[in-house]
Amino acid sequence: MIRDRRARIVATLGPASRGVVKITELARAGADVFRVNFSHGAHEDHAKTIADVRAAEAKVGRPLAVLADLQGPKIRLGEFADRTVRLKPGQDFRLDLSDVPGDASRVGVPLVEVFAALRPDADILLDDGKVRLKVRRCGPDFADTVVVSGDSLSDHKGLNLPGLAIPIPALTPKDREDLAFALTQGVDWVALSFVQRASDMAELRQIVQGRASVLAKIEKPAALEALDEILDLCQAVMVARGDLGVELNPEDVPVVQKALIRAARTRGIPVIVATQMLESMIHSPTPTRAEASDVAGAVYEGADAVMLSAESAVGDYPLEAVSIMDRIITRVEQDPRWPELMRAEYPVEDADADALVAAARRAAEAASTACLVAFTTTGQTALRLARERPLQPILALTPNLWAARKLALAWGVEPHVAPQITDPENLTRMAVERAMEMGLAGPGQRVLILAGLPMGSPGAANILRLAHTPRR
Repeated sequence: MIRDRRARIVATLGPASRGVVKITELARAGADVFRVNFSHGAHEDHAKTIADVRAAEAKVGRPLAVLADLQGPKIRLGEFADRTVRLKPGQDFRLDLSDVPGDASRVGVPLVEVFAALRPDADILLDDGKVRLKVRRCGPDFADTVVVSGDSLSDHKGLNLPGLAIPIPALTPKDREDLAFALTQGVDWVALSFVQRASDMAELRQIVQGRASVLAKIEKPAALEALDEILDLCQAVMVARGDLGVELNPEDVPVVQKALIRAARTRGIPVIVATQMLESMIHSPTPTRAEASDVAGAVYEGADAVMLSAESAVGDYPLEAVSIMDRIITRVEQDPRWPELMRAEYPVEDADADALVAAARRAAEAASTACLVAFTTTGQTALRLARERPLQPILALTPNLWAARKLALAWGVEPHVAPQITDPENLTRMAVERAMEMGLAGPGQRVLILAGLPMGSPGAANILRLAHTPRR
């Protein structure tokens, strides 16, 4: 089942999209990667969901990836005695470590590290910024603040400290349990939430030990200050605009999004744009025009994937959300100016190992070229090709199912499990046969083949071949 588009779709699974039948429908509508959100649900529920994705994969006949999204250290308020309180701008409001239910004058925050990070005049955002506080004075177990804006506040709402790094690890005890479970289930990608420093990713990689690919969610301004070091330690990145949008000024978010996409492309790692892409479709069968433009903008910028969150997890129209996202991507990629924009976003070549890949992209510009075929053991050769953004599809042939599933996230890559080639003379035959079988090349068209010797050994590609399919 080949898609007529290059950018990919990540769909979050939840109560609205459970079961083999629904997941299969979403995959056929265009979903390539399925996100399992460990902020909600029990392990037995996630095990069933992952098994259902694998069953759907067999039905659609192409690799589907599972992305395990760890909750991370989301900071939340304690409880209020009446569940909800009314606040007035200008009033005093205290945060403290007490577990006594709060009222309109105070509430507990059960994390001492929050108070360690606070400073006088610091801003505190509650409930995704709906309530803003200003710190007047603070200590190791309290913060006296004034309400700057906001109205009502209820139990367990999130707390953000824009511009401040909170000295807590990105992996909580819950995350460690969830990660251990996810790895036993054979997930393909693991996303780490609230990354603030490179050591967060280093710790995740040390635990994962190559059993899955790792992804950094950029949703804290502190991560932007250490971005190069963080990206050097991850295999993909997500522009998580929810919490990032709370802690940054709204006008800064589009600029940061573009910079992150560019940085990921330069390194040749997949980049996902996420959060509120088709938000209105949680309860509407069609998106707003602004949302359609938002999805299109990410595609024009060269993002590998765009993501649905609540739209597919708990929304009323999950199938319609995937379908319209597929239609938006396809329409953008039919724009005559789209190829020009892909070339304009092309990163500077900076590695000798990529020289052959760059040559393949240039050779693929010939009108007679139908597709590129990458023989890959780990998926890296295909990812290098995807970095170049060739306009023809990239058929990735790998003997490893785990590598094929990982590549379901990559721009323009059609992953396919094929026997390991040991004789280089069989490269051309298999490449041409599989390209024609999958409908990626027709009679008399040209196929570009990229591989590395010795076959089956991970490393840089060192063979570039041109082949023509037989004429009928």
